Amino acid sequence: MKTIETPILICGGGGAGLTMSFILSALGVESILVERHPTTSHLPKAHYLNQRTMEILREYGLADEIYTKGSQAENMGAVAWYTSLAGDGPLDAKQIYKMDAFGGGTTAETYARDSACRSGNLPQLRLEPILRAKAESSPLASVRFNNELISFEQDADGVTSIIRDSVSDETYAVRSKYLVGADRGRTIGPAVGIELQGPTGLVDMVSTHFSADLSLYIDDDDPLLRWYINPEGGGSWGSGAIVPMGPNSYDRHSQEWVMHFAFRPDDPDFDEAKIVPRMRELLKLPKLEPVVHKVSHWLVECIVASKYRGGRAFVVGDAAHRHPPTTGLGLNSGIQDVHNLAWKLAAVLKGHAAETLLDSYETERRPVALRNTKWALFTFFNHFVIDAGLGMIPNAPPEVNREAFVTLFSDSEQGQTARARLHEVIQTQRTEFTAHYLEIGFNYDSTAVVADGTPPPPFAPMGDIYTPTTRPGHRLPHAWLTRGGEKVSTHDLTGRGRFTLFTGTKGGVWKEAAAAAAKRFGIALDVVAIGAPGDYADTDGTWASLRETGEDGAVLVRPDTHVGWRSRTAPKNPEAALEAALATVLGR
Repeated sequence: MKTIETPILICGGGGAGLTMSFILSALGVESILVERHPTTSHLPKAHYLNQRTMEILREYGLADEIYTKGSQAENMGAVAWYTSLAGDGPLDAKQIYKMDAFGGGTTAETYARDSACRSGNLPQLRLEPILRAKAESSPLASVRFNNELISFEQDADGVTSIIRDSVSDETYAVRSKYLVGADRGRTIGPAVGIELQGPTGLVDMVSTHFSADLSLYIDDDDPLLRWYINPEGGGSWGSGAIVPMGPNSYDRHSQEWVMHFAFRPDDPDFDEAKIVPRMRELLKLPKLEPVVHKVSHWLVECIVASKYRGGRAFVVGDAAHRHPPTTGLGLNSGIQDVHNLAWKLAAVLKGHAAETLLDSYETERRPVALRNTKWALFTFFNHFVIDAGLGMIPNAPPEVNREAFVTLFSDSEQGQTARARLHEVIQTQRTEFTAHYLEIGFNYDSTAVVADGTPPPPFAPMGDIYTPTTRPGHRLPHAWLTRGGEKVSTHDLTGRGRFTLFTGTKGGVWKEAAAAAAKRFGIALDVVAIGAPGDYADTDGTWASLRETGEDGAVLVRPDTHVGWRSRTAPKNPEAALEAALATVLGR
């Protein structure tokens, strides 16, 4: 049996695994990726890409392609609820409510202020080929579909994995320093004692990916998601929701769609052959003849791995956490896992950091997953609160609940009160659709961060208010800077495997300190003196309002764009202070 050697073996060719491959390549690290399936996903799966994820993809040159191939901003700035898509009854095809979402409408200014990227929307079956092409473009990466990890063994120096090529039926060994599991927890996690813990089997969902022309029944192109609630459908999730899937447009003329609705696991009517008739019933389109591409059944679950590391093996993405789809935190969390782990693996392999730096991956990312999974479950079930806001009574006959809708649309005082109540209740769903704090406000507390004793920004109970800060552990605030007529984000000056030290007009002492520290640790360390002659100008004063340091202070940003350390003012010995900070972050 032949043996191939590589620093990193990645098991799984979905969103997280492919992203790990091309980020490692960008960091100068060779890798092999194996995926048992012949192609990338044939299911739409996840589609919403939040601002933090788009910042990461922008860092590696993919954001523009995703924006071009995905939803335009004007087609994803809202969500809306309707009684049905069509129908000619007195309660059919009525808009119940519409709210801003994902950085659209009244939230646009806030989202644009806080990031150089808008949110994106591209179904996973269209995103993964982009990620795969990026991974395969590097000579440092070997991307092998139709190759399955059969088993692996660890020792003190590395991991020996047995791989089977399903096309040639050849079996071969891969010897790697580390193994990354992006395999949905099928093989690697169980083998190293990692358990996926949390509630599962909560609701049986059906997703139907189909083609149909729905343009005659849609007159508003703003909403990305259209929810249907009516007495006959049984309320939220039972009445279904549809999402445009492109590929050429994501407005009313979308060629493809996905419809989600819930079945009880023991529902006697559950039969895949009855899915299309059920869709016709819920949408009030009795003559609908969709071309069904795939019907997928999945259970709502909220689970997180008991640990993220077992020896030289790590888990990322769905192998580490699985979310309800609400708030769109699943794929986003997976890509952010990879962004956190990749630079640490590269630093250890290159001898820049101690092996203990890898322990901070779990310390930093697992708390985020615990919060995100619980938040997603909360927002999933909060849809049933909307039913209550409509005046619907659980398990009541349709005739009873129909009266609630009659009242809602009436011109009476009672109707006004019903609409006011609905507004109060349905606005709680901003926990899902404007989860700005959840998406970019998470922070890390680990040995790879030098805490400075300052309190964190205020927590946003509804998840909608993000407060920028340079407090260690937090994502670097975005601010637009200029140099030679060029406009760049603070994020454009970070990442891609290097550390960045931001200072001000009186921060000249930091340049010598950074040069000495970079030489000592063998790392790439850039110094950006904002406001100093020849460097970047803070034209509108945004950075000055966010940096939380003086003109002679400094903010050290890790390669994953999170602040590792800061000094409010220049200490007596900047070189010693900076080297001590880097030694802590790198575990040296």
